[in-house]
Amino acid sequence: MTTLAHLLRRTAVVLLAGALVLAASGPAGAGVPEGWETPDPVDPTQALLLLGGVPLLLILVITLLVMAPGRRGGAPVAAEDHWFGGPRQGTAELPPATGDDQATGGTSARW
Repeated sequence: MTTLAHLLRRTAVVLLAGALVLAASGPAGAGVPEGWETPDPVDPTQALLLLGGVPLLLILVITLLVMAPGRRGGAPVAAEDHWFGGPRQGTAELPPATGDDQATGGTSARW
């Protein structure tokens, strides 16, 4: 195919996608139903603060709460590995596998 054919195909796809988006968004531009009060206009500054400022403030607070314990100083606390519900001495407590009976678990690839 030529470059012109590729360009025409891409243009058609973009125009079709744009037309579908505009057609689907038509009901969103509908007027206020009869019998309802007309809402007050929204101040752009207030909308920006509400829709942008509040999420940014929440992100900042959560980030500070997560990072604060590491920033307060002191020696790092080392935690031991723990296998919940498993043997206390690691795999040394597991009984060895005997023959066809795989008592220690694992995958056998059999049905």
